[in-house]
Amino acid sequence: MSATAQTPVLVLGVSGSIAAYKAADIASRLVKEGVEVHVVMTEAAERFITPLTLQTLSRNPVIRAAEATQPDWKPVHIALADRATLLLVAPATADLIAQLALGLAGHPLTEIALATRAPLLIAPAMNGHMWQHPATQQHVATLKSRGARFLGPAEGLLACGYEGLGRLCEPQEIVEAALTALAAAAPPRP
Repeated sequence: MSATAQTPVLVLGVSGSIAAYKAADIASRLVKEGVEVHVVMTEAAERFITPLTLQTLSRNPVIRAAEATQPDWKPVHIALADRATLLLVAPATADLIAQLALGLAGHPLTEIALATRAPLLIAPAMNGHMWQHPATQQHVATLKSRGARFLGPAEGLLACGYEGLGRLCEPQEIVEAALTALAAAAPPRP
């Protein structure tokens, strides 16, 4: 990335999946690529990985439901939504995908998703039966019809013990897709 180009701002949404630990690798790799990363965690995600880990790797405070305020007048979710070049959700659970499709805004991550005009890249991670359920597939179709892009899920051994579709894609693959999306979303140089 050239020094004259504006630093892209990526909001990394992390939801409550066992794959949440991979968000640390994703954040670290993106920062090494020169991306300004802001992590937003659901309460369920905090059961799998600590905000401190993601704050250290992203080099920015983590936005959490319990701390979604900032000292000035602008709500933190609006300020971040306005600055985002890309909203990446990795991992995205079936529950979070449903919330995004229905336009629910019960926590900072879904509030940012509603308020931003940045592209949305979603990397699902869940049990294969949950992924294939008609309700989940309908939510995926709804989000795709609104321009969201999905990466995965991948096949393999799942945390629940099943084998099949539902794994989070590998961090390097997610980072490559995010970098491509950031490059496409970047404003043209003067």
